[in-house]
Amino acid sequence: MNKILFFAHLRDAVGEESIMMDAKGKTIADLKQMVLETYKSVNLENVMTAINEEFASDEDIIHEGNEIAFIPPVSGG
Repeated sequence: MNKILFFAHLRDAVGEESIMMDAKGKTIADLKQMVLETYKSVNLENVMTAINEEFASDEDIIHEGNEIAFIPPVSGG
């Protein structure tokens, strides 16, 4: 199983700070599709993704026990 973390407005859309999903062997792109199918109100188009606190691309493979974070763009002044 994998822990999936959501930040900022993504947390609000999902209704949870984190969820557990089985994403072992899948790519980040595959996981995004799984999340979109489960949580229709989530928009993952411009989010950054991290695996175990290191930024990852859509092609990166998820391993058992990896923690994945979806981080939306942040603006500030």
